[in-house]
Amino acid sequence: MTIKLYCFGESGNAYKAALTLALSDTEWEPVYVDFFNGETRSPDFRKINVMGEVPVMIDGDLVLTQSGVMQDYISSKSGKLGGRSADARREVLRWMFFDNHKVSGVAGPLRFNMNFLPEAKRNADVNAFLSMRLASALKVMETHLTGRQWLAGEDITIADLACCGYLYYPEPFTFDRKDYPNIDAWLDRIAAQPGWKAPYDLMPGSPADRA
Repeated sequence: MTIKLYCFGESGNAYKAALTLALSDTEWEPVYVDFFNGETRSPDFRKINVMGEVPVMIDGDLVLTQSGVMQDYISSKSGKLGGRSADARREVLRWMFFDNHKVSGVAGPLRFNMNFLPEAKRNADVNAFLSMRLASALKVMETHLTGRQWLAGEDITIADLACCGYLYYPEPFTFDRKDYPNIDAWLDRIAAQPGWKAPYDLMPGSPADRA
């Protein structure tokens, strides 16, 4: 049965799940969610996900929310992109939790505030704080990737696909790949994987559609 991923192109968290599906060679199809016109707040969508968030993944009778849970499920089901031992799995989880709290958890609001929030509502002080937090987290990744190909072992894992979730987007959010040469090379390695596509090519919906 084909997995359905409720998503939209601008969502970095949806991209993590979509990219994991694509790189694990899992059969799936996107279901477009019109986030910017309030679909995630509608009663019908809340029946699917009471949290009112994208992504949502449906595999038969199984409904999953939260991108990290989806990534873990896809990895377990496909036998790909995961740690090969208990220690390796914990290392994968360590970087996924780091991403949630330090990378995507900061990059997501910063990118939204700088690009999708009405200009009159953008707060320069908030964005400066978020930018500082993001730069600190990226420096940790940059240092960790010195002499390493991947974040959590000898092979690409869902840890890499979590931490890269926002870093391929073209909108400005104070991240410049040239400032982080190890991250830049790591992003190139991920992009060289069979099945990789940029966010707006992998999922429906983009800022151009609303222009």
